[in-house]
Amino acid sequence: MEYVTAVPHPRSEAAAPSRSGRRSLAVALLFGALGAAVALLASRQRWAEGTASVAGGAFPLTAKGSDVTGVPAALAIVGLAALVAVFAVRRAGRFLVAGLLALSGAGISAAALVAATDSSALDEKAAQASGDTTATVAALSHTGWPYVAAAGGLLILLAGLLALRFGSGWPAMSGRYERGTDRPRKAARPLDPERPEEIWKALDRGEDPTGA
Repeated sequence: MEYVTAVPHPRSEAAAPSRSGRRSLAVALLFGALGAAVALLASRQRWAEGTASVAGGAFPLTAKGSDVTGVPAALAIVGLAALVAVFAVRRAGRFLVAGLLALSGAGISAAALVAATDSSALDEKAAQASGDTTATVAALSHTGWPYVAAAGGLLILLAGLLALRFGSGWPAMSGRYERGTDRPRKAARPLDPERPEEIWKALDRGEDPTGA
């Protein structure tokens, strides 16, 4: 007669955290890389436009994200570096790098949202175009690209939070080089008793040629 037990198999218990770790790792990599790409792309797009009054009439002006603020692009690069560094360190170092990754994402979102209605970059261009240092931009309008950059920062922030929560179980690039992980040496070939030179070499190495 067979009995059914409700105790989970040890192998299934060990596989569950492994699957969870691989899943969180894949999601963090996707979010981090995608968020950095989105933030960098958005910073190169037009964030604001307007006109400046010059002698010939209204002169059109535009400002890219990098003209308004360089913070999102700079932090996107920092986030990418932190995403790679997560796999190069362990323990406390990984925790610190994961925190840097999360802070980079938060900084991108905050800077992009603050700059979404900023007009200082276009005011400077209006002053240069008109030759009047007190001139300001007219007919000012903004695009949706700052919010796209903020969304990229949010993805990086989520990647950092995943690294903080599950990063302790992720693999590290330096793991194969740690002490104690060397491959076992091959067993020495048995000595040939008909070749005295091999016996003398074994004695020089401090080995017992008899194998006893």
